[in-house]
Amino acid sequence: MSVTSRYREAWEGFWREAPEEQGAVFWDAEPILTAGVHLALFEPHLADPSLPMLDLGCGNGTQTRFLADRFPHVIGADISAAALDHARRADPAGRARYRLLDAVEKGAAETLHAELGDANVYMRGVLHQADPEDRQALVDGLATLVGERGRTVLVELSESAKPVLLGLARSPEGPPPKLARVFRHGIAPGEVADDAIPGYLNTAGLTVLASGELPLTTTEYRPDGTRIELPSRWLVAGRTM
Repeated sequence: MSVTSRYREAWEGFWREAPEEQGAVFWDAEPILTAGVHLALFEPHLADPSLPMLDLGCGNGTQTRFLADRFPHVIGADISAAALDHARRADPAGRARYRLLDAVEKGAAETLHAELGDANVYMRGVLHQADPEDRQALVDGLATLVGERGRTVLVELSESAKPVLLGLARSPEGPPPKLARVFRHGIAPGEVADDAIPGYLNTAGLTVLASGELPLTTTEYRPDGTRIELPSRWLVAGRTM
């Protein structure tokens, strides 16, 4: 079984068991706290806002639907068919389109680019979930989708998120229920060095146009009632002439 096949099957199992309601998944926070925040950082760098907007790793489509209210042509793409089933059920009006995609596969990214042309791409928390040997290929696929005119914003857990997650996992009460569900399917957040991501982008032919740090909001709470937030980094990238 290939690395990608193991990854796909883990996500299929997770999404087949995931509850339908928004917020039931660890990272499925309200768009105003997630995509809304990231969009404010992303929009000033868009060379062409009229390009298709691709939500890569869309999961159940919560953020995709938010983007669809702001852009005319939005596509949610994910490696998991079960995730896309959730997304379509939550979007009966068809505000966005949904597409099964393994962006690690060069041919798949090329096929979608041939269909859409250049696209702006939103990708949140996908790179650190990929196996290390797949990360450069994933970013190469991202660069294919962006093309010459598109831009991408990546939001990934920073290195400093690891001790936070370890602390949650090792607490006397055990990990929070929504995080435990992720671990149960063999989906453990991987560590990506903060300085590795610009290297992946540069190797793929993309230039970092802006970057920064901010907390990544989750849907889980600590025993004292405070929302769990994880340190993250964001980067906007694209090709420069």
